[in-house]
Amino acid sequence: MALTFTPGKIPGVVVVDPAVYPDERGFFTETFHAEKYAANGIPAHFVQDNYSHSNRHVLRGLHYQRNNPQGKLVYVIHGEIMDVIVDMRKGSPMFGKWEAVLLDSESHRQVYVPEGCAHGFVVLSDEADVMYKCTNLYSPKDDQGLLWSDPDLAIDWPTQTPSLSPKDAVLPLLKDTPEDTLPVFT
Repeated sequence: MALTFTPGKIPGVVVVDPAVYPDERGFFTETFHAEKYAANGIPAHFVQDNYSHSNRHVLRGLHYQRNNPQGKLVYVIHGEIMDVIVDMRKGSPMFGKWEAVLLDSESHRQVYVPEGCAHGFVVLSDEADVMYKCTNLYSPKDDQGLLWSDPDLAIDWPTQTPSLSPKDAVLPLLKDTPEDTLPVFT
């Protein structure tokens, strides 16, 4: 299998299918290569790596940072998730639209979430271990989000009763987010 980069429907989203080399011992795959990824629209400069372990139907998100937005390269090292990206960049042709990508440890598929988009995922397997590289450091004062069940977004989540953090359960709707706080599409 050759390394492939496929643009998503949201500008800046890139789905990566890495080359995987299995043999009787297991497998080998490259999870990031600065030159190859940069040549395909994914920044080569990441400053923070995050690791998340979650159980079935845990939904994390939809998160973004108001200032110091984070681009994220997301992949699963164990299990399966439905990863969701919401374009909330003022001036984007896809403003208010969402895109979902299935990520799992079998395919090793990755997705790049561009800066200015909200991001979240729900766990489809019994457990999932998710890794993501970020283009900016986490900034608690800039931490923002959108309600996972925002009716205007109409995201087709595979569960209607996810396990949420108290913070994620009360995030605002996109229409209630002040326009002057929205990221700008460039």
